[in-house]
Amino acid sequence: MAFALQQFGNPLLYNSFLALSPPFVAFSAHSMSKLWQARFFTTVNQLRDLPETQAPEIAFAGRSNAGKSTAINILTNQKGLAFASKTPGRTQHINYFSIGGAHVGQHRKDPTIVDEIEALLVDLPGYGYAEVSGSAKLHWQKLLGDYVQRREQLAALVLIMDSRRPFTELDVQMLEWFAPTGKPIHCILTKADKLNRNEATNVLRQARMMLDSYVDEEGHGFPFTVQLFSALKRIGIEEANDKIIELLGLTESEAPAAPPAAGPEHGEQE
Repeated sequence: MAFALQQFGNPLLYNSFLALSPPFVAFSAHSMSKLWQARFFTTVNQLRDLPETQAPEIAFAGRSNAGKSTAINILTNQKGLAFASKTPGRTQHINYFSIGGAHVGQHRKDPTIVDEIEALLVDLPGYGYAEVSGSAKLHWQKLLGDYVQRREQLAALVLIMDSRRPFTELDVQMLEWFAPTGKPIHCILTKADKLNRNEATNVLRQARMMLDSYVDEEGHGFPFTVQLFSALKRIGIEEANDKIIELLGLTESEAPAAPPAAGPEHGEQE
């Protein structure tokens, strides 16, 4: 089977093969995702500059090098939407991408109609890189902590972690900052192509155990979910897309699909 797939070189056949092999879930590009409408909206460096929009937001957080920018780009089917600095930890702003309110496509110059924005994807600064100065770390800590705890429009958090090194100290800190809000957290374990089947199964089981260990004062669990993901092998893209659409309360587009264009950027850090 594997030899035949290599001979054909057909990515759709390869994806179908992966889709039949849990825990990996491959992407099927039979319909256009609403996330593909994403376009740059604004960037802020202070909480006071956050946009006064009322659309639901979903924030993406993760350590530098965890693959956050790659995940955003592949989910939105755009190679350069989220910026990954060549120096990890250099991206210090909160970047907003709008869905709805404008023509699809980054090359379009038409203005975004704010009142027609349906949702916002929020790219938070990558955290945890040793060479960042102490003052910058303190700024990020306050910016990230205050944003995830206080932003009323924030519907959910997507926590991006390297599947080989999940739940670092800073990942847990982000989890515990956000948990008291009672809002959902969806964990995406990236670079799953680096794991063999047994490793992938164990990582996913341990992650679920970790998330299930969090309970509120009444002993109830939190709305935490987790999945495996690989931009390189296109594993888990459809699962992540569907979860994000659900958390934002959106309905998917019915337009015919274009071929997926965004692939992983080699050398991306965030």
